[in-house]
Amino acid sequence: MKNIPVVLSFQSYFFMPERYPNIPDVRDGLTEVERTILLVLYEAKKEFGDRMIPAALIYGRVVERLDMSWEEFQRALVRVS
Repeated sequence: MKNIPVVLSFQSYFFMPERYPNIPDVRDGLTEVERTILLVLYEAKKEFGDRMIPAALIYGRVVERLDMSWEEFQRALVRVS
């Protein structure tokens, strides 16, 4: 049997944000949850313009991407705002 070398890049092997959503990233100190909330806020801001964006709407869009409770969402939203 021929040995085939396995090549794993550092990023694909050691950086798995989907496995550790609450550990801050070294680049900017944001967790995956916080980064997702900021992305959803950015997208909603483009859609709503100067109008206020309801927290329930943001929560609904975040939950489409991540599994989290309302309380976890509120804590993360306070941290990023």
